[in-house]
Amino acid sequence: MTTPNPGPPYEPSVESPLFLLAMDHRSSFAQTLFAVTGEPTDEDLRRMRDAKTVIYDGALQAFGDGLPAGRAGVLVDERLGSDVAVRAKGDGLVLAMPIERSGARLFELEYGNTFSEHVETFDPDFFKVLVHYNPADDERERVIQTERLSRVSEWAEQTGRRWLFELLVPPTRDQLGTYEDQDHFDRQARPALTAEAITELEAAGVHPSIWKLEGYETADGAQHVLEVATHGDHPAVCIVLGRNAPMSTVEHWIDVAAPLEGFVGFAVGRSVWDQALHDLLAGRIDRKVAVDLIAHRYRELIDTYLEARHPGLSGRLRPEPFTWQHPRLTEDRELIIRRALAGADMRGTRLPAWMVATLMAEVEALRGGTPAPPS
Repeated sequence: MTTPNPGPPYEPSVESPLFLLAMDHRSSFAQTLFAVTGEPTDEDLRRMRDAKTVIYDGALQAFGDGLPAGRAGVLVDERLGSDVAVRAKGDGLVLAMPIERSGARLFELEYGNTFSEHVETFDPDFFKVLVHYNPADDERERVIQTERLSRVSEWAEQTGRRWLFELLVPPTRDQLGTYEDQDHFDRQARPALTAEAITELEAAGVHPSIWKLEGYETADGAQHVLEVATHGDHPAVCIVLGRNAPMSTVEHWIDVAAPLEGFVGFAVGRSVWDQALHDLLAGRIDRKVAVDLIAHRYRELIDTYLEARHPGLSGRLRPEPFTWQHPRLTEDRELIIRRALAGADMRGTRLPAWMVATLMAEVEALRGGTPAPPS
């Protein structure tokens, strides 16, 4: 790995997008992966910290041969990922770290008034806040959040610290009733509400370096938000987050955002590594397979972004369409099949056992040049 660049601070841009693998999850990480709901034991902490090194190893593997454009990085917390943060700095990755208290409904600082000391200790390229904010929320709660966030913004400006604002705009109960479900809300209401939220936050003195935003179903929706975020007295660029959506959904969001001026990358986490860690912890796959799967999914998103922005730049594998007239097995097809089958559960969690056996028989038969036996 290369050493950190001693030049000017890296600024994500259209020419050099930022690809963050997010693993700053704490409360949800403990609960959903390790069934830890109270104060973790030393053994719980050890296991959770080790799991984050698995994610990081996948990140490193994903760009072992370098990237055709942009910078890779990680978003990782101090409590469970301090070792990863140190490694990332040494390996020359972009480092981002959260300062919010995990699992809090309203924005709170994880380390209270001493948060700045923690930021200074690790010296990340960016610190991050996560905020749930809907313009239709209770006014008193919105005021509480904007006052707290404006103080953080003022500190960042005074110290020259750059920061990410992860803005989640969940529907209110009334909005969910109006739009029937999350999908309809995302498509029909969220872009305008996000733009309104950004306008309110900026008016309250909240001026991040980068807006980390939920993905958009259409280019018109994304453009609506960009017109607010990238203009005005305090313009900022935007990156796309994953929200634990299926990979196909995240790839769609990236396809929508990447060609638009103002979007400069992504920060995606659970969509990349959640299933691999579940399978690893359940004993269905080993550590190497977990790292391989994480690396593959992370690199797929990087290539999706680069391909959407600069067709042909990613060099990603694009297998020829399968037809019964020309069903030969090529190296790219085999790689895709084997990655899809890694860690398949006999109980059908990922693929039914009969399908795994049939597909692998086809692979072996095609490689040998002989027809597969009838099933």
